[in-house]
Amino acid sequence: MEYQIEVNQLTKVFANKSALNGVNFQINRGEIFGLLGPSGSGKTTMVKILTSQLVHTSGSVNVFGSDVRNLQNSQQMKRIGILTDNSGLYDRLTVYDNLELFCKLYDVDFKRIDEVLDEVNLLQDKKTTVKQLSKGMKQRVTLARAILHKPELLFLDEPTSALDPTNKQQIHNVLRKLNEAGTTIFLSTHDMQEAEDLCDRIAFLHNGTILELDTPQSLRIKHGDSTINIGLKNGTSINVGQDEVGTKAILNYMNNRELLTIHSNEPTLGDIFIKLTGRSLQ
Repeated sequence: MEYQIEVNQLTKVFANKSALNGVNFQINRGEIFGLLGPSGSGKTTMVKILTSQLVHTSGSVNVFGSDVRNLQNSQQMKRIGILTDNSGLYDRLTVYDNLELFCKLYDVDFKRIDEVLDEVNLLQDKKTTVKQLSKGMKQRVTLARAILHKPELLFLDEPTSALDPTNKQQIHNVLRKLNEAGTTIFLSTHDMQEAEDLCDRIAFLHNGTILELDTPQSLRIKHGDSTINIGLKNGTSINVGQDEVGTKAILNYMNNRELLTIHSNEPTLGDIFIKLTGRSLQ
């Protein structure tokens, strides 16, 4: 299988301080892959290496089946989209004019501008200069720019960090639609719910090392305690095991019409990260 991204024994050292330590992972075509970790864990460094903005110290990094340094070729760069916290916009230009410049760079029809601005809920602001926009609005313009040319591979570094819940949900819908159309997405975030909602697989990154990598559901099962929580109509909440004793208890409450809710006790991604590292994702 040809992976969209393949990383083997990747390390990155800054002035004798190691930022990434022997990292290994592969990303399949059409996948939404999440790199989950707190600030300072190495997520942004990883994105910069994968987009050829930063040279790694050792190991190998392949994108589209060839060395990541080939992304410096202009034709290869047109195959990817990037949203990072340093994705600068031209403050004195309007939103539309910013995107028009990138249409020319990517050979994209200007009619695409209104399409992407509508997707990120900024169509009504297209004639507004960027310097007049809020931080969250600028973030949405940057996302619009990143998806303007419908890239094969999209890199997102904390894409919704400055957005309110409504706009965050809209952006998630845009990303799902883009992914359904074939775009592979690499998502770097410390938002556990965002990773839960969007990602096919996630990797926990801590101090430059990947601690776990799997689907969200598989991770929850692996780190769960195999108990079931039952809520009763009298307000009581009880945990029972998935065994004969637990089954009899559940049946008894059901027969007595006392059972209100029942669900498995699965940890959140945040719970798992704390279990592994002793610290939160924030």
